Amino acid sequence: MNPRLIAEWEQQDGVLLAWPHEGTDWAYMLDDVRPVFLDIIRQVSRFEQVIVAAPRRAEAELYLKAAGIDLSRISVCEMPTNDTWARDFGPITVEYNGQPVLLDFGFNGWGLKFPANYDNLVTKQLKEQGVFIPNLKTIGLVMEGGSIESDGLGTILTTSTCLLSPNRNPQLDQSEIEQALAALLGAKRVLWLNHGFLAGDDTDSHVDTLARICPGNVIVYVACDDERDEHYGELKLMEQELSAFRAPDGSPYRLIPLPWPKARFSESACRLPVTYANFLVINGAVLVPTYREQEKDALALECIRKAFPGREIVGIDCLPLAEQHGSLHCVTMQLPHGVLL
Repeated sequence: MNPRLIAEWEQQDGVLLAWPHEGTDWAYMLDDVRPVFLDIIRQVSRFEQVIVAAPRRAEAELYLKAAGIDLSRISVCEMPTNDTWARDFGPITVEYNGQPVLLDFGFNGWGLKFPANYDNLVTKQLKEQGVFIPNLKTIGLVMEGGSIESDGLGTILTTSTCLLSPNRNPQLDQSEIEQALAALLGAKRVLWLNHGFLAGDDTDSHVDTLARICPGNVIVYVACDDERDEHYGELKLMEQELSAFRAPDGSPYRLIPLPWPKARFSESACRLPVTYANFLVINGAVLVPTYREQEKDALALECIRKAFPGREIVGIDCLPLAEQHGSLHCVTMQLPHGVLL
């Protein structure tokens, strides 16, 4: 059986999130970040189901009801969590002969940086609670969902700094990682980005913060136009790499650069990884992070509209998410058709 990693823009049953609570890194700013999660849940539930992992079901449902969100398309599943980055501990769905199969890769807190003992078990617990229909396969490989992009046709886009990190799978070299991607995800080819980063990023340059594969051989990517910015050189080199890549049919990818947001900093003066590339594709829509920059936000929405014609483009204020070094795509994991009841 040849697996196929399903593209994000294909039909979905729902989206998985994890609820922010006092035991997460959001503890000091829950009042600021809960509205972001509520807005994401509200928008997703207009189009499909939402699964929320939360240590206390009643508490999460109370906030959802208070926000006027219809719970008929939302399931809150009670379980402990370390944090809220569902993209990286949620299931990765592949297709075997037209049927979905869930892969539960190891999650070790982005290369042993943060505790992940609860988050690493979320996918298994959701399966045990009867949330997921397909078979679940536990994979003896550490890999986060944010580290890979798929066109659904056998192309995997990734970054060498993440997938070749010595704290993830130190026993495997690049060739062996490619063999694993072929065997597990049906990768016919792997496009490696060796350049590009965002200051303040904890993930070792997840590709979903830098460049995204879109339908029709399009890649949307982060571009820095400020020569004085610390990112300028590396992102220019990444742009050159993207220009050299070829689509499965041999043609160059159509590249759409995203605007460069102004620099944002945490209270401790650490630069935050603010990126418009961290959007989520759902049925009939694309949810795009915005950062309270009217002109840049509007331009980012227009860029995504060009990449996904015919879909509703919905901006969601994600500046609070940047405080913990992530954004919209990072806190969500799409669940393709056939995954949910």
